[in-house]
Amino acid sequence: MNPSSQVLARTAPLYERVRRVIPPFEWPDFAEDVDAILDLKRRRNAVVLAHNYQTPEIFHCVADVVGDSLALARKAMTVEADIIVLAGVHFMAETAKLLNPEKTVLIPDLAAGCSLADSITPEDIRLMRRRYPGVPVVTYVNTSAAVKAESDICCTSGNARAVVESLGVPRVIMLPDEFLARNVAAETDVKIIAWKGHCEVHERFTATEVRQLREDHPGIVVLAHPECPPEVVAEADFSGSTAALSQFVETRKPPRVVLLTECSMSDNVAVQHPDIDFIRPCNLCPHMKRITLRNIRQALEETRHVVTIDPAVAGPARQAVERMMAI
Repeated sequence: MNPSSQVLARTAPLYERVRRVIPPFEWPDFAEDVDAILDLKRRRNAVVLAHNYQTPEIFHCVADVVGDSLALARKAMTVEADIIVLAGVHFMAETAKLLNPEKTVLIPDLAAGCSLADSITPEDIRLMRRRYPGVPVVTYVNTSAAVKAESDICCTSGNARAVVESLGVPRVIMLPDEFLARNVAAETDVKIIAWKGHCEVHERFTATEVRQLREDHPGIVVLAHPECPPEVVAEADFSGSTAALSQFVETRKPPRVVLLTECSMSDNVAVQHPDIDFIRPCNLCPHMKRITLRNIRQALEETRHVVTIDPAVAGPARQAVERMMAI
């Protein structure tokens, strides 16, 4: 159904934010849901937290808080709302719930998972502890609450090295992302014992692809997420979390750049930098793309997909996250 002229008029300023990445003929498909979500947020005292990999109509038009995993975790603790809608994947919604146990946290689609979270179980961590007695376990936030509960401390891609070095020990177990662990190991003297988990988005980038990009686009600046294979990071000009990649573009303003990460990241950064040429050989995250304006709206209308965590799991999991936040 086509939106009314009133809806189009109310949402016109929002469309101006994203007009460089959303064609005019697509906006009517989004406008009614955007308008309804804004109204529902006001009436229900709700906020939307959106990860950097969300599509522009979510990221720039209905989100109240945006950022990488660490930023969302920090900001989730300060929001003044009764309801938090997490526009991201399930482990992020669990983390928001861990840090806001008294609030209602909603995930628009229960199937919005993560290949990294699926690659490790609590039993795996217990096995690693038996194999390496006394070695602390650093767990990436891209994991379930049950896995976090078995860990000593959590980390994100933005603070992984700082977390590892904060423990003051000669070696740590770092789970589950093998490539993140290997990339951190290259930056520190701490010996890191890794797991074999991979991000299905970042593992597909190759060093050959980076070299081809440089050949096809002379002078291009290559930015890589640390979940990429180490040989890709070695070929890049800079590697960092999604927040760090965005900050690099903001401060350095390279004329032409490629972000080796999820597709929507480039779109969202490009909105704010119309003078920069973004090359986009990106990979889609099928889990992030399960979140849509329509199911965000339905989550708010129906209080749908409430996130709950077993209290026996929540306590130790929250402690692992809070230890990270204290660094």
